[in-house]
Amino acid sequence: MGEPYYIGGQPTYSPNTVTVIFPYTGEAFTEVCIAGMEDQARAANCARQGFAETKTLPAHRRAEILQRVADKIEEERETFVDILIHESGKTVRQAHFEVTRAVSVMRTSAEESVRLTGEVIPLDKTEAGEGYTGYYYKVPSGPVLCITPFNYPLNLACHKIGPAIAAGCSFVLKPSTKTPRSALLLGKIILEAGYPAKAVNVVPCTGSSAETLVRDPRFSVLSFTGSPAIGWRLKELFPGRHIGLELGGNAAAVVHKDADLTYAARRIAEGAVSNAGQSCISVQRVYLHADIYDTCLAMILNNMKSFVVGDPRLPETDVGPMISEADAVRAEEKIKQAVMRGARILAGGVREGALFYPTVLERASSEMSVCSSEMFAPVITVHQYTDVDEAVRQVNESRYGLQGSIFTNSLDVLERTVTKFEVGAVIINDYPTFREDSMPYGGTKFSGIGREGPKYLIDEFMEKRLVVMRRTSP
Repeated sequence: MGEPYYIGGQPTYSPNTVTVIFPYTGEAFTEVCIAGMEDQARAANCARQGFAETKTLPAHRRAEILQRVADKIEEERETFVDILIHESGKTVRQAHFEVTRAVSVMRTSAEESVRLTGEVIPLDKTEAGEGYTGYYYKVPSGPVLCITPFNYPLNLACHKIGPAIAAGCSFVLKPSTKTPRSALLLGKIILEAGYPAKAVNVVPCTGSSAETLVRDPRFSVLSFTGSPAIGWRLKELFPGRHIGLELGGNAAAVVHKDADLTYAARRIAEGAVSNAGQSCISVQRVYLHADIYDTCLAMILNNMKSFVVGDPRLPETDVGPMISEADAVRAEEKIKQAVMRGARILAGGVREGALFYPTVLERASSEMSVCSSEMFAPVITVHQYTDVDEAVRQVNESRYGLQGSIFTNSLDVLERTVTKFEVGAVIINDYPTFREDSMPYGGTKFSGIGREGPKYLIDEFMEKRLVVMRRTSP
């Protein structure tokens, strides 16, 4: 029998299970029960019932619960690290870093939960408003449906659940069936920390059956992180309600001729291979000024070739496996197609099972899949430019717009570029893979709707309730 999921805080078993695979060896790590449509409906009903309790929890109680969750995640650090390594193939360092980030997200959510201020609005700007005062305060929207992907299964779950608890919302979390174990342990910890049991629902289920959850009218908000194809489809199934979509990208990094090339080359390489390239803001497209193209490219190649690729359980490993061999094959096929159309492999391009070696491509055109799609693999393409306006045009050719970056010491170059990049965030003098968990995070164009980060997602989970008061009698 597989490990149970949680409905209304109760461990729940199902005859249907999914085998969680250790990506490096292809061996089974654990078995987890998956919820059918009946249990999904029960979870939605419990979330609705739980909301009656969570919406009245005072701020100090929500903050205390979130701090206890953060403490318990830290206490279970080694267990989480082991789970993350085996269910997602993360290296030891990446797994520890994810746990550290998850703790930070919960603590930040706790801090924000006691800062949910409103605003007084004078209404006497017109004669009709004399004697009236308006003010608004924030109220939780209702049960939240959270859908998270495989690449950061603990931290991305915390990024949704932390703000939900801070806002006073109940939730149903649907984690990826590839990486459900960390989410189940997180659910157990939230229950132990004292959040109302009915409000805590963690239900791994297949993607196709999850549409039942999305269609359920008992949810007030949907917060989804995943592929654009699925995200935009879910938006159609969730009409008339609030939705947040974080749908990925193919991040660009621009290196101008006056940049610190040693630093830029190292950070670009690190941003390309972090988490085996399976990050929405992984470096994918690199634009080098013609004057420094050869020099900086040589530095990038040296960095990419220096990474240790292999068993993620070993502390010296820099790049572990992708989530599955099928995903590594997908990346391999895109590279083969690019090479057939004139691209050239300068480093890597080698696959061993689910392992994919850090890869650099030259002469890839913008319409090739290695540039236009989200590779989600440790692969970058390098391009040359002579004028910053040309670099901006190349960056903006993408249908994605999550994050981008530019390395330069010139204020003139920054003024000519940063406001023109069509992205949710521009990172100056660092890679586009930079994310501090408290910052607003989200994109434009095909990359999604809304912003994450505890402070900003709490706002997405709450409504402004306006009150208008007449101060004097007629």
